[in-house]
Amino acid sequence: MSRPSAATPNAAAPGSEGAPAERLAIAVAGAGGRMGRMVIDAVLGSSDCRLSGALDVAGSPLLGQDAAALASAAAGKPTGVAVTADLEQGLAGAQVLIDFTRPEGTMAHLAACRALGVRAVVGTTGLTPEQKAAIGAHAEHLAIVLAPNMSVAVNVMLRLVESAARLLGDAYDLEVTEIHHKHKVDAPSGTALALGEALARARGVALAEAGVFTRHGHTGARRAGSIGFAALRGGDIVGDHTVLYCGPGERLEITHRSASRVNYAEGSLRAARFVAGRSRGLFGMADVLGLS
Repeated sequence: MSRPSAATPNAAAPGSEGAPAERLAIAVAGAGGRMGRMVIDAVLGSSDCRLSGALDVAGSPLLGQDAAALASAAAGKPTGVAVTADLEQGLAGAQVLIDFTRPEGTMAHLAACRALGVRAVVGTTGLTPEQKAAIGAHAEHLAIVLAPNMSVAVNVMLRLVESAARLLGDAYDLEVTEIHHKHKVDAPSGTALALGEALARARGVALAEAGVFTRHGHTGARRAGSIGFAALRGGDIVGDHTVLYCGPGERLEITHRSASRVNYAEGSLRAARFVAGRSRGLFGMADVLGLS
């Protein structure tokens, strides 16, 4: 991720000097979705964050309900935050928006964040190059953390797979496999693509040229230097990712398996705390975790 030449701290951010810090005000997009509910749960269970807004799509049966209905951490206690489809209402008073939704929704949310001066943490996958470029343009005016996976372990994995590819060299064929639940709509997953980008960097090539995303029928021998992908879908699998280094007489595998979405939600809160202290710029989880 690119960084701005100068990022100024947000005086209202938690942990700033002076008056005692108030809890970080967080709005959650896609409140009724799997990740939205998990993020709300994490916010309500946090000691330094508070829920300021909960957004869902127009026509959702959750509209008007208290966000407490979406999270176990609330233990039935009202939050005073009603689920809404109105962006201005949902973002009112928020310092940071956390967004795990669909690309079209995310773009609309970021436009509203830019207009209202709200920072953003985006975990949406399936973004087109044009949408990523638009996010970069928004980041010239507000601080954004964009990451396909906010798990700490996955981001450590990204570093490991790149290092391993450099150390093993061209004699090893590279393959990426991923498995997700049957409701996931994009493939390969954003995390799989991030792993592929890390492998491509290690090889000094572009993933768009080296990546092989489909194999069917008589494909011929494996193309030297290619990076293969396989995407599996089924059941309620949260997410498994494996990078295989297949060499002469041996194979190395680096795997991450997610048993729940808790790590993603907690990672998004770490990203929110980070981005609250920046005025503008596009950041990744490597910045958040100090891995850059």
